Amino acid sequence: MSEKISITTPFEVGRSPASPYFEEHNTVPAAILIVDSEEINRRLLKAIFKTAPYRILEAHKASEAMALLQSEKVDLVILDLMLPEMSGPELCRWIRSNRPTQLVPVLMITNVQGVENEIVSISSGADEFLIKPLHPAVVRTRVRAMLRNKALIDSLEEAETILFALAQAVERRDRSTGQHCQRLAAISVMLGEALGLSNSDLTALLRGGYLHDIGKIGIPDAILFKQGMLTTEEWEVMRSHPIRGEEICRPMKSLRPVLPIIRNHHERWDGSGYPDGLAGEDIPLLARILQVADIYDALITERPYKAAMSAAEAFATLEDEVQRGWRDPELVPLFFSIIQSKPASDLTALERSLENMRIQVSR
Repeated sequence: MSEKISITTPFEVGRSPASPYFEEHNTVPAAILIVDSEEINRRLLKAIFKTAPYRILEAHKASEAMALLQSEKVDLVILDLMLPEMSGPELCRWIRSNRPTQLVPVLMITNVQGVENEIVSISSGADEFLIKPLHPAVVRTRVRAMLRNKALIDSLEEAETILFALAQAVERRDRSTGQHCQRLAAISVMLGEALGLSNSDLTALLRGGYLHDIGKIGIPDAILFKQGMLTTEEWEVMRSHPIRGEEICRPMKSLRPVLPIIRNHHERWDGSGYPDGLAGEDIPLLARILQVADIYDALITERPYKAAMSAAEAFATLEDEVQRGWRDPELVPLFFSIIQSKPASDLTALERSLENMRIQVSR
């Protein structure tokens, strides 16, 4: 029995965030930070936006701008090339290097002629560049376009946050799982670090820890929490959750590295898993890592239908599954050695730090 899942992306509900409707009906005014050492220049820019529904913030040096960017929600920065303390391009690089501000659009302005200034500004991360004297209509047009793009990015980030909240709602459906996703993310990242994986792969493992079972949101409780054996039809529905989860997350481009984890974390080394029957190294490495961590955490955690195993008993069970041909024969022994070498306090600390990281990456 197969069921077609219809997924509605955030942009199929209401209007596109890049549309004029969105701009006209956004009830929260966009915040624009003007950073210029000369008061007359800040006053001229404020006059240009006098009739626009923007909230204007001002800073006359880099340290003031940094403080505002850390304490206020800023939607766009208009930045002079020449500033006290540090130059406009240096401040722009700081903006791009900090996660909370790295997607804030920057308009660099200067009264110094020369193409080299534009090259320096754009290279530092500025989105647009204008030379004084400024034409009001040009400034307003550029700013509107940049704010439309920012609104689109914000909407994408909100959609990602909703997916993480949905994944945690799935976990809360089963009270017996506790903080399973948080522990799973921590264990997976620990194993990924031991393998020398890149930061992008570690981020995918972190996200995969929370999102791997998001497809269970579409599995009826009568099947998900059934006491006893599932029927053939019920088991087919249950086995559909990796595909359902992939379909839910596929519209998010930022989650593309996580899709193989979501889809393939129930594959087996000998090809007897699901949904694709992949075998050996055809199973994506990140999916194999999360799978081992997932099984281990399930074994050592008490559930209504079983007692918690000791670490030694969990290792023995995993080793038995290696002998059956179900698990990666190289990854499982490495996992054992890592878990045995890490004090419980290390894992708890990693869980806390990764939970903070998860909050950041889901914003």
